[in-house]
Amino acid sequence: MKKHIYIPLLLLAFTLSVTAQDAVSITKTEVLTRVSENNTSIKISEEEFKQAKADFRQTNAVFLPNITASHTAIATTNPLMAFGSKLNQEILTQNDFNPALLNDPSQIENYATKFEIQQPLINFDGMFQRKAAKSKMEAMALKTERTQDYLVFEVEKAYMQLQLAYKAVDVLDKALEAANANKKLADNSFKQGYLQRSDVLNVEVRVTEVQNQLQSAKSNVQNASNYLSFLMNDETYVVYTPTDELTVSTFEMEDKSISENRSDIKAMELASDAYEAMNKADKMAFLPRLNAFGSYELYDDQIFQADANGYLFGAQLSWDIFQGSKRFGKAQKSKSEFEKSKLEYKQYVSQSNLELNKAKRAFIDAENKLKLTALALEQSEESLRIRTNRFKEGLEKTSDLLMADTQFAQKQLEYYQTIFEYNYAQAYLQFLTKE
Repeated sequence: MKKHIYIPLLLLAFTLSVTAQDAVSITKTEVLTRVSENNTSIKISEEEFKQAKADFRQTNAVFLPNITASHTAIATTNPLMAFGSKLNQEILTQNDFNPALLNDPSQIENYATKFEIQQPLINFDGMFQRKAAKSKMEAMALKTERTQDYLVFEVEKAYMQLQLAYKAVDVLDKALEAANANKKLADNSFKQGYLQRSDVLNVEVRVTEVQNQLQSAKSNVQNASNYLSFLMNDETYVVYTPTDELTVSTFEMEDKSISENRSDIKAMELASDAYEAMNKADKMAFLPRLNAFGSYELYDDQIFQADANGYLFGAQLSWDIFQGSKRFGKAQKSKSEFEKSKLEYKQYVSQSNLELNKAKRAFIDAENKLKLTALALEQSEESLRIRTNRFKEGLEKTSDLLMADTQFAQKQLEYYQTIFEYNYAQAYLQFLTKE
């Protein structure tokens, strides 16, 4: 019989021990550091920047030469190829002009080593394509910067959510303690005949309600901790404890405005510049291109030998006069994309200003609400104190005490929720107006 009792107790003790070990204290600075080092969104943004940088490096081909080397081995009885191979090998003799040998030559082997170089000289469309790639690369760098700014803001919010969740647990812990104390008083009063059974049941219902709310608050702690783990790319998903409590942040709202130098807005401007450059590149595709070329060739009838050699160099001016209206359509499309990007930039700035005005009003509302909830909390606390004393003396109804107790817990939760909203409004304003 004792074994059946001890085993559940040991399991309970082990569970509590594991839970206590999983709770890890963490500062906001630690979260920010780990997010900057490990967050997946930042890593994705960095890889996108590397891709844009690689695209820009490819445009070096506009200035740098293209060099190739090859070694070709052939065996042929083709009259023209056989004669040309002997000529390249510099082994042609008078006898090779014999018509019988020219028309029906013996098999000849030819080994050719060739070095080729192509050097762009004038390539107008390529230059504008390079400019577009550079603008895209700079835009991606700014996008990475804005991603980091957003995650700083997201950490602020997530950390405050964790603080708020723990505040709710503290409030409901105290509310449950008070509810249990009231239940004890109600039970004593019922035994003495001062209360009816219905009053005791009301108190018990209150205890159950607070227990359910407390369990939900503890779940919110785990949810907030898990979100922090997600931001830090930490798959252990431990329960975190904030090192500081949720308090009102000091903030003075100046005449803040959206800066055109904000990284995401600047990135959109650069993206529009890239579309403009691509449109110019498509227009420049109608112009001719000038390229230089050259080669150095080694020939022999033995592999990797070089008894004969020769070189070739020159320049080529090429002009694609008409490509079946393909270039016209491409230029029209790139012009439309450029015009669209300008409209999107204007819309984005306008939307950002709209968000800023909304955030300013939200901050003022939160500031006013904070004053009112602080006053309401003070009033409900005093009301609960008075009703509790009167209830102990048998001068207060159970329903009135329960109502006062419920209201006090509710006002506490509202007050901390308002602090969260106030601090969040500050953080969002700073995020919107950051340059």
